[in-house]
Amino acid sequence: MQSLKLDTLIAAHWPDTPVASTAELAERGLGDRALTAGVRTGKLLRLRRGSYIRTVDWRGRKPWEQDLLRIQAHHCSVSGQATYSHRSAARLHKCPDWEGGPQVHVTTQFSPAQASSGVDVIAHGGPLRPQEITEVTTPWGRPARVTSLERTVVDCARTLEFEKAVVIADQALRRGADAGLMQDFLDSGRIIRGSRRLHRVLVAMDRRSESAGETRTRLLLDTLGFQEPTLQLEVATPLGIFRGDFGWAEKKVILEFDGRAKYFDYAPTDEVIFLERRREKALKALGWEVVRIEWGHLSRPWEVQQMLKVALDKRRKG
Repeated sequence: MQSLKLDTLIAAHWPDTPVASTAELAERGLGDRALTAGVRTGKLLRLRRGSYIRTVDWRGRKPWEQDLLRIQAHHCSVSGQATYSHRSAARLHKCPDWEGGPQVHVTTQFSPAQASSGVDVIAHGGPLRPQEITEVTTPWGRPARVTSLERTVVDCARTLEFEKAVVIADQALRRGADAGLMQDFLDSGRIIRGSRRLHRVLVAMDRRSESAGETRTRLLLDTLGFQEPTLQLEVATPLGIFRGDFGWAEKKVILEFDGRAKYFDYAPTDEVIFLERRREKALKALGWEVVRIEWGHLSRPWEVQQMLKVALDKRRKG
């Protein structure tokens, strides 16, 4: 099949969604021959058996966008007959950790045969009560079954690194997760394996953290032994209210996590940045010290410790 002809065929018959199933593509005129040629020439990628995406729609995607496309590919290939859990449920609930991963997590009521699920799937077995399953509208416009926000936090707390689990828990709280229901998993004795890990996450989570970076910063400050700051501290200035991510009011020190170059899709406009900088200057004119850190600093805790120590010591001496 000639390359130009294949390009035209794919462009003319591809559906509106990035990922499509073999059956859907066949109905639109893209049969096995065209799909095989597309994969061989690099115009198509087979994300998993029965699910394809155009290479141009895959390249350049951010890692978390590719994670969603993998979930879509799985959802497509199993005709929506799956209950997504753990990291995959967190992503579909829009409260993921900052890394994610290529595997799709599903939970079944029975002990799954991992080999039959596919190499791209991590299958978990265990009972799910009806109230622990909900339905969300996916980014590709179709409903999917997922574990509830509360059950998702519980599963992630038991299986992920502490920091990542707390990131998910903080976001889940902001999206309406019920802390009491999560605590009930412990109090009722339903959770035995991983109960200590879950308890630690439930104690540490805080709905006031507004991003993964703020959660990680909060946990880092605790690890470094700094006096517990006030989260989302508001300070009145002549130019309006300045709300700092972390603040020590008695020392007039604010720590800001600068997330404009970080993960996910937050990107403030030039006007927002300009107004924020004006308020920061007004804040400094009132005697406040502002320390700013970025995503990279979270991997260099000694730098955060030094910058914050200098600022706090300066206020103490002043």
